Amino acid sequence: MEHLRQKIHEIIFEAETPAGKAFDIALIAAVVLSITCVILESVASISAEYGAILYGLEWFFTILFTIEYGLRIFSIKKPSRYIFSFFGIIDLLSIIPTFMSIFLPGAQSLMAIRAFRLLRVFRVLKLTRYTQASQLLATAMKESRAKIAVFLLTVVNVIIIFGTVMYFIEGKENGFTSIPVSIYWAIVTMTTVGFGDIVPLTPLGQFISAVLMIFGYGIIAVPTGIVSAELAQAAKKTQFTRVCTHCSKEGHASEARFCDHCGEDL
Repeated sequence: MEHLRQKIHEIIFEAETPAGKAFDIALIAAVVLSITCVILESVASISAEYGAILYGLEWFFTILFTIEYGLRIFSIKKPSRYIFSFFGIIDLLSIIPTFMSIFLPGAQSLMAIRAFRLLRVFRVLKLTRYTQASQLLATAMKESRAKIAVFLLTVVNVIIIFGTVMYFIEGKENGFTSIPVSIYWAIVTMTTVGFGDIVPLTPLGQFISAVLMIFGYGIIAVPTGIVSAELAQAAKKTQFTRVCTHCSKEGHASEARFCDHCGEDL
């Protein structure tokens, strides 16, 4: 039984083995096809003609993903680490809606069933597990969260200041009826969206608006530079995809004997 668990874990979680690569490719294809079925089902003409086929395919993919979910739990020595992880919850959300339709029969609950079945679109998030680029991006975002938080705090301060200044300069007669409305204008102007529903009319207000728009173009480069720098660092660190069977921690070298996170044998 232990040998079987290790073999299943190697196929499902290890991306560097031939079996692991084949499993990932097959699962990606299944996810893409299942999402396609969900999209096509929302088209009335297609649903009317091919509804039965789409319904059968939906149950096929649901059973397939349920088996995958069960095998993931079986192959990990501490299943709770997977069940309550981000991808564990996503995997569960991807199969629950179809089973919900069994327990909510009747015409009066059709709308509720459809609302639950829309959650199947969460399957698209399963795709991110199988691309190294998405893992690098997630790592870079995590490492740069403090810097981005400081940057966003600075932007919020600028928006509040400029919004308040514009409220006193333009006044209610020019559409700046309150400080919250003026802050909304500052957000729209800084992000260069420019809805045009509130426009400064005084020369000083137009000058401040121009400064804010130019400033908005300039701040675009800041978060881009922060994340790019962290991506470069993450790319240097992420060289291995070996996964621990105890805590599901990735990134161990092929010759490693112990997990660098939980200390258990690999």
